[in-house]
Amino acid sequence: MKTGWCCWWRKLSLELMAAIAFYTCIPIPFTNLDFQLVARFAPLVGLIIGAILGILDLGLQSIGVPVLTNSVLVVACWILITGGLHLDGVMDTADGLAVQDRQRRLQVMSDSATGAFGAMAAIALLLIKTAALTELHSYRWLILMAACGWGRYGQQLAILKYLYLKSTGKGAFHKAAVRSYWDLLPSLLLLLGLSALPIFLGSDRFSLYMAVGGIAIAFLTGAWFNRQLGGHTGDTYGAVVEWTEALYLCLLTTVET
Repeated sequence: MKTGWCCWWRKLSLELMAAIAFYTCIPIPFTNLDFQLVARFAPLVGLIIGAILGILDLGLQSIGVPVLTNSVLVVACWILITGGLHLDGVMDTADGLAVQDRQRRLQVMSDSATGAFGAMAAIALLLIKTAALTELHSYRWLILMAACGWGRYGQQLAILKYLYLKSTGKGAFHKAAVRSYWDLLPSLLLLLGLSALPIFLGSDRFSLYMAVGGIAIAFLTGAWFNRQLGGHTGDTYGAVVEWTEALYLCLLTTVET
């Protein structure tokens, strides 16, 4: 029994390490990792990223860094941790959606060169994140964790619900990792638990916005890209992550804590 438990724990740990290695630039002291199930751990990786950003944010606050500068540095670190993986998806997706001919959109998205619409989308996204984060004064560490978590939950929903449009690519094997809503349940419970924390700090309304807003934005973002393209690709998975994060931050600026 003990041996079985140890084997299960080791397997789970290696799968999480594989997800961290796949989705971030955080150094992992393991080789020959299996990336087939990384999508199941995406929201948990998001919480890890958000925790790192939250610690950075608290550290900058403690030394008196002004809120705008603080927010810029946090967003820059956000890109650094992920290696721009999802931001690249935003740019490629924007370039594809700018093409009026639906048949050519996937071809344009596969081009590694960034076009004008991709650059504009990236700039707009980063400005939105920075501006929204600047307007948030309470629970910033918690909001960063929740934003990163719900963004990747949106990715999981897109993987499960919609057709994958390419036969190959980095996103293709994700479909085998997320096959039913049961695969999404652990992430959902984890994120709902995180969103419930403000209740214990005396802010029920804020907690409600965090939970309901996270679910709604994660669902609608993936649905919008599906409507535009008739399915998803690895690029749109990244775009779902980034835009869910940005819209989530915007939503929470409207809530008084």
